[in-house]
Amino acid sequence: MPSAEFDHRTQRQLERLQSTLNRAFRSVPFHQDRLKCNGIHPQQVETIADLADMPFMTRRHLGENYPYGLFAVPLRDIVRIHTAPGTTLNPSVSGYTAHDLRQWTAMVAESLAAAGVGNEDILQISLDPGLNDWGRDYKLGAEALGASVIPNSLLSIEKQLMVLRDYRTTTLVTTPAYAAQIADHVRDLRIAPDRLALSTLILVGEPVPGERRRHLEDSLGVTTWLHYGLSEVPGPALAYECRQHEGLHVHDEHFLVEIIDPDTGRWVGPGTEGELVLTSLTTRAMPLIRFRTGDRVRRLEGPCACGNPTERVAWLTGRTDDLMVLRGVKIDRAQVLAQITSALAFAPDLYRVFVNTETNRRFLEVWIGVDDRIFSDEIKMLEKRMVDIGQRLYECLGVPVTVRLKERDTFDAIEA
Repeated sequence: MPSAEFDHRTQRQLERLQSTLNRAFRSVPFHQDRLKCNGIHPQQVETIADLADMPFMTRRHLGENYPYGLFAVPLRDIVRIHTAPGTTLNPSVSGYTAHDLRQWTAMVAESLAAAGVGNEDILQISLDPGLNDWGRDYKLGAEALGASVIPNSLLSIEKQLMVLRDYRTTTLVTTPAYAAQIADHVRDLRIAPDRLALSTLILVGEPVPGERRRHLEDSLGVTTWLHYGLSEVPGPALAYECRQHEGLHVHDEHFLVEIIDPDTGRWVGPGTEGELVLTSLTTRAMPLIRFRTGDRVRRLEGPCACGNPTERVAWLTGRTDDLMVLRGVKIDRAQVLAQITSALAFAPDLYRVFVNTETNRRFLEVWIGVDDRIFSDEIKMLEKRMVDIGQRLYECLGVPVTVRLKERDTFDAIEA
């Protein structure tokens, strides 16, 4: 039999869902048009199960409504605007009202507190420019707990380690890839982990296999905690690990979770892998309705031993779409091609885009095939052109990019 707590939480979710749907239908033409086309009115949603009749949102819709087409409040009520790489030349844009900021700060603070972060901690944030917005959210959340915060800043790995050591950082928020770089640097400098005050490593941006987590914990002498977030929501710590480390607790008072078969769009049962779909319940500026994340998860059954009654999911490696994830930033190959095409004024016949994982310093590598339209007698001019394209992509994506010119034979060898 469902518990009284379960019934109360479900009823509260339904009430917030109905409020969100009414606000979106009333204020956002995109949502109004889609619901009308499907013969749906918000008043028809009388149970959570009725949500399954509604169409999905995808990242493509964010680009198509650039910049403010999905806002449900006037611009005068927006106090912060975030951008994230989109799936076209347009980035995805999202905003916060003052109410949204307060809600998100409380969510991040609760997620950090679950990892034991408190007013005696020194928290350091080290994220790539593509996740700068998350850096601000973690700063606000940690400050709400009374922790001392070293804000996100662009420093070399040497400088980051110097700050980590000399400032006696106890908690580090970063991506798995950057944590691995720091661990390598600690090893190369022969710094014993007990010389660092670091005890808590919060990993964001992508799931981490168990073996990789254990390696980081052993190398740095820390306990790792996984946080899940979306730049499109926008923000981190939408779900977080508790001290049991048995899945991630979802802030289900703010987000409704569905797990679907990515091929059919139908719900899957507990314990079955599927794609995570999110609907915002308390966001005022930019409500998301059935947003397909592309992230693979599995719903976990039964209550958590920590006593927290919120829904839990296991965040799995791999994706249900063809996006690449680099240092926590999701990258669409079509968007990369659009940027290259815009820079060159034509689409290259041959190109390849991939994440270089040969070392822990992961970066986006782009190969462009040489042809008569690109070829120049001046090697310096060719090199400058590639550097310009790399800089353009870096500004768009906020992750390290290397662009190389390659002969056709190189591509033929790969295909063979």
